[in-house]
Amino acid sequence: MREQILILGREGAAFLFATLFLVVMMSAIYIDVNWMNDAMHETSLTETLQEVMLASIALIFFWSARSRPAQRGALILIGGFYSCMLIRELDFLFDAIEQGCWLWFALATAAACLALALRSPRGTLDGLVGFVIDRSWLMTASGLLVVLVFSRLFGMHQLWQHLMLDGYNRVVKNMAEEGTELLGYSICWLASVRYLWQTRPERAAATAAAQQHASLSPEPVSWSS
Repeated sequence: MREQILILGREGAAFLFATLFLVVMMSAIYIDVNWMNDAMHETSLTETLQEVMLASIALIFFWSARSRPAQRGALILIGGFYSCMLIRELDFLFDAIEQGCWLWFALATAAACLALALRSPRGTLDGLVGFVIDRSWLMTASGLLVVLVFSRLFGMHQLWQHLMLDGYNRVVKNMAEEGTELLGYSICWLASVRYLWQTRPERAAATAAAQQHASLSPEPVSWSS
């Protein structure tokens, strides 16, 4: 019973943390609209937080890859994926070099991460399978769907122009689209932190030791005939 209470308490604390995190992240939209005079542009607080979250997700996956040789290839690939998304979000910086050149930086990043991951293809495949069967994957997939699919459809110019007719205001469309993206990135950040925390080497070693101890424990003798 004590173990069940601990699990419920831990999950409740995780839920409260996620709630507070989303409240803080979503407050950026209020600040951009209300305090910064509808400053929904490339350097707005909302977009800056998106980029900070993508950079931190990529960094924690790359950092974790250093101390987890069994998962290294998979973690590098996941970190590379988020790095490519970050480069896409920072396209306005790369446009200062040449219009659309962010794509070449993203392809170079993807190629480098793929080359590192392919040094141990079996381990990389096992790590990816372990990632997608973990319960954090469903949360990650939900966040990615919000960013890559829902926000794009929800932010379509034609939809908002038809909705507001002559009163069309692009800031409203941008707020809806960027706010939705911020929500998706927040979900991905929470899922990534949870996955890496729950699969940390110390926890994995303790779980393996507990399972080994349970398997070596003698079964109770039954005297029933």
